[in-house]
Amino acid sequence: MKLKHLVRSLVLLLFIASCAPKKKLVYFQGVDALEEVENTNYSPKIKPDDQLSIAVNSLDPSAAIPFNNFQPTLGVNAANVDLLPYLVAKDGTIDFPQLGSLKVAGLTRLELMELLKQRLEPFLVQPTVNIQILNFTVTILGEVKAPGAYKIDKERISILDAVGLAGDLTVHGMRNNVLVIREHQEEKEFVRVDLTAANLFESPMYYLQQNDVVYVEPNKPKVNSSATSAATGVWISITSLTIAIITLITK
Repeated sequence: MKLKHLVRSLVLLLFIASCAPKKKLVYFQGVDALEEVENTNYSPKIKPDDQLSIAVNSLDPSAAIPFNNFQPTLGVNAANVDLLPYLVAKDGTIDFPQLGSLKVAGLTRLELMELLKQRLEPFLVQPTVNIQILNFTVTILGEVKAPGAYKIDKERISILDAVGLAGDLTVHGMRNNVLVIREHQEEKEFVRVDLTAANLFESPMYYLQQNDVVYVEPNKPKVNSSATSAATGVWISITSLTIAIITLITK
């Protein structure tokens, strides 16, 4: 009877041990129980210190020239001239040619495009406006395979896209406690995200904004092993020094 109880206990321990890593490593657990998630709140808002590329055109391209921010050293009739970016001031404005100071902070890229088209209609025939946020970068740090700052060239990026850019989390990364740091003017917001939970898709942090920082903490085994390795190195150094001193003394 004791042997039977021992076998059952061992089987139970093996089952628990096999389940624990799955809960810690598998993404989107319980996603099958979710209904369709509609998350349209993903367009990044323009912020102070953003750099905007704004190109204006119309049916008469020459009429649109004064409304573009060309390099001052180049003639406006030069071919393939570069446009200077607009730096959004601390008060959320840009100084737009001919139109003057415009409040742009808090608008999405599409909202600013529509605003400019409306303001340009008295001057241009069927104006078109193309806008890009030049400094749209996200930074991924910690237990990922390729940490770093990544420039984003598309309209939106999810936290999963960002993790994919960084090569996914390492086996030591805490998937249920990922930190997203987001800046709002002079304040910073800190939000924890669980990549293993299905409600990730409903999180306001699912879609990242420009200059967001994603930090993946190491799990306890990684932290403990690092501490142990450091302590081991110290003791090896002390032991080696002690042996060297004893050897010199006894010679």
